[in-house]
Amino acid sequence: KTHEGIPHLLEMLLLQADILELTANPEKLARGTIVEAKLDRGRGLVATVLFQEGTLHGGDAFVCGVYYGKVRAMIDDHSRKVESAPPAFPVEILGLQGVPQAGDSFVAVADEAKARQVAEYRQSKQRETELVKSSKVSLEELYDQIKTGDVKELRVVLKADVQGSVEALTDALSRMSTDEVKLRVIHGSVGGITESDILLAAASNAIVIGFNVRPESKGAALAAKEGVDVRLYTIIYEAVADVRAAMEGMLEPRYRDQTQARVDVRSHRGLLCAEPERIELELR
Repeated sequence: KTHEGIPHLLEMLLLQADILELTANPEKLARGTIVEAKLDRGRGLVATVLFQEGTLHGGDAFVCGVYYGKVRAMIDDHSRKVESAPPAFPVEILGLQGVPQAGDSFVAVADEAKARQVAEYRQSKQRETELVKSSKVSLEELYDQIKTGDVKELRVVLKADVQGSVEALTDALSRMSTDEVKLRVIHGSVGGITESDILLAAASNAIVIGFNVRPESKGAALAAKEGVDVRLYTIIYEAVADVRAAMEGMLEPRYRDQTQARVDVRSHRGLLCAEPERIELELR
């Protein structure tokens, strides 16, 4: 806020770049890294990219993570539309088919057909990996489950507007696990709550948490049909508080005897008790 130290930081960065002789070829196809990606209400899917080499032009096809697209527009840090982005130039890109993860590689390709082919291959490999993870259990894991006994688990499907919120919520929720109740985020991504999210929650007996996003119309209808609990939040602490309450409700109950009243039985089946002895009943 005070700009203290920024000139010195920039000077050191330039000095290190000169010492290390850092260079980039601006004439080749662009290659960079996704800094952040989000679902903007007015512009749709938007990704912030910083390029390490090459130059990206408007209309170029690209692959980022498991998604592909074609550059529809590029916006610089002053909200101005630009036609090209050279190395070390951060821009917001419009034209994605999905929301990539922060840190995914961004690679420009020769044509859109090639981009689609690469993205579809990556998606198939990702599905195979998820299936392998969900279908196989090692002996070590099985032994751990037997050793811990009947451990209850709260499963969560998490959707948010930006990747940073997904990471923050996942970290906050994961720290809430206890010996009695385990919390596991089985899926977390950026975007609205879709039918596939509801189906995953229904199959996994999970709840759906949406942060600054809304369910799609089909997703909301399916949630009502399947009885999936969908919770929407705009403040992270409210989501954490509700999940903590849900976890406390899942804890094993503790039984304790507490006397509420005592009763003297003076008759039995309409007959008065002849003996002076009394029977005391405690209501617990």
